[in-house]
Amino acid sequence: MSKLIDKSEFLQYINDGDTLLVGGFGLSGTPLTLIDELAASSKKDLTIVSNNLGEEGKGLGKLLVGGNIKKAKGSYFTTNRDAVKAWTDGELEIELIPQGTLAEAVRCGGAGIGGFYTKTAVGTKLAEGKEEKIIDGEKYILEKAIKGDVSLIKALKADTLGNLIYDHTGRNFNAVMATASKIVIAEVDEIVEAGTFAPVEVQTPHLYVDYIVLGKYVKKGGKYVDPGKEN
Repeated sequence: MSKLIDKSEFLQYINDGDTLLVGGFGLSGTPLTLIDELAASSKKDLTIVSNNLGEEGKGLGKLLVGGNIKKAKGSYFTTNRDAVKAWTDGELEIELIPQGTLAEAVRCGGAGIGGFYTKTAVGTKLAEGKEEKIIDGEKYILEKAIKGDVSLIKALKADTLGNLIYDHTGRNFNAVMATASKIVIAEVDEIVEAGTFAPVEVQTPHLYVDYIVLGKYVKKGGKYVDPGKEN
């Protein structure tokens, strides 16, 4: 059965209140087409796990102003003033997680590991309420694994089986997030025939990928733009 679906079809796999793992660092490696469709939907009370919430009116910032998000878990929200204002006004719950801790927590979620001990954030407000342990005379805190209902990720290319290759730094959180949800939906720039990739080139094997969506954005001047909205 083909994994390729239309950009509007993936919404049937997302329910109100779901936890979504969304790839991207800033806007790099962000599934912009999937986010656009989700922002235009009536899905609500979503928990978004991502490095950040995009920028004002861009990427996950569209979900924020659309009222789709209840809670955000991530590392760097101050690039989006709308997120700061929504949190200040009590309209958005935020759980700050150090960037390395976030990546490792998602990796653990995909690897079937319940959590890990880290020195990061020890002695700060981020450590409040977390289990502590002394290891070799030093204090560590327990960080639990992160798993999602659905992962929305972005890759450069997919073959018809669903094997993925990422675009340089666009790999960022996408590779680990592809392992840590019940359903994984990949937005890609290009779809090629199975066998096109050498096995060593594959960065996410097809067994992790449930559905593929061909993105509407095109890369120009190092940035992704919506050709339907160009001046």
